[in-house]
Amino acid sequence: MEKNSAFQNALDQLVSVKEQAGLEDDIYEQLKKPKRFMEVSIPVRMDDGRMKVFTGYRSQFNDARGPYKGGIRFHERVSEDEVKALSMWMTWKTAVIDIPLGGGKGGVIVNPKELSAGELERLSRGYIRAIAPFIGERVDIPAPDVYTDPRIMAWMLDEYEQIVGHKAPGVITGKPLSIGGSKARGYSTAQGGFYVLEELLNKIGLGKEARISIQGFGNAGANMAEIMAKNGYKITAASDTKGGVSDPGGLDIKKLEEHKKATGSVIGFAGGENLKGDILEAETDILILAALENAITKENAENVKAKVILELANGPVSPEADEILNEKGTVIVPDILANAGGVGVSYLEQVQNAYMYYWSEVEVLAKLKEMMIKGFNDVWNAKEANKTSMRNGAYILAVTRVAQAMRDRS
Repeated sequence: MEKNSAFQNALDQLVSVKEQAGLEDDIYEQLKKPKRFMEVSIPVRMDDGRMKVFTGYRSQFNDARGPYKGGIRFHERVSEDEVKALSMWMTWKTAVIDIPLGGGKGGVIVNPKELSAGELERLSRGYIRAIAPFIGERVDIPAPDVYTDPRIMAWMLDEYEQIVGHKAPGVITGKPLSIGGSKARGYSTAQGGFYVLEELLNKIGLGKEARISIQGFGNAGANMAEIMAKNGYKITAASDTKGGVSDPGGLDIKKLEEHKKATGSVIGFAGGENLKGDILEAETDILILAALENAITKENAENVKAKVILELANGPVSPEADEILNEKGTVIVPDILANAGGVGVSYLEQVQNAYMYYWSEVEVLAKLKEMMIKGFNDVWNAKEANKTSMRNGAYILAVTRVAQAMRDRS
């Protein structure tokens, strides 16, 4: 496996709860690998006339509780290892918030920033053509992820419908509203994370005076900052791939968003000072991880000062770092709960597509809040019952639910 293998991290997390989840050896062996893994070649005619072949993946991890569900990311660091890990985590994520779906994930090795709009469309359509025989509204439902968005989902849906010869809005979620998307989907990951974080802060007695740092100021991170600021919280530091910015009195999030849109980064923001060190090691009460996996490893975990970590990204804390942070008393809200709001609203989008009846934004948010608070309480109760961390509590809960569905089918 790769160095700092995300899939090995996922396997380590599974084995750590094998006994507490009561896993029989035969079920454990099945849960160690995807049911199906695809690698596809995607030939794309570039604007200059040459043909370029891109590599794509789709991992269908487990469908015992329902159809595979998971996003598609376009990123130059996409790998077989990463996609397998993400599909495994998605299996646990849907189980934690108790929705009738399994877990899958996809990706293409590409830097989408280097493609024209036409090249991006041809790549998106080519990827769906390659995996079309293996997806469907009751089989596998893709969604957006890193560097994919509603426009890309619209191209993919249109290509799939041309292949099958009929309308099939439920095969893709995260679509534009005009073709069956759900209200609130664009910021649902952050909104779900906010509902969970507020429940935790109420439990441990941290209030709105808490200092909050956000690593990753993309879609999820920026939305989280905006939601928290609107609700009276103080964001004291934020970072992106180029650097970070801070203000002990609290950053003006709207102005920071405008600055990033204008310059491409948070650095140089007039309403704060550029961070001299790593945001992961900043003096803060709450650290929100909204970038990529393996942000905190055994190399830097000792330097993390936050009392609370919310994993809005997938797999941002390695198992070794997790142990170090737990020993320090850091409370970690694991990714399979913290960022489940995205798949929660994707599920609601599927339901709306199936009924051809659409809810208002207020109704969608009410359903999401109920789903996330129940998920938090289920995880907290599992943590307390097993005298363990929130991560282990979440894994015990999720793995137990998936294993039971597998038993009931055998």
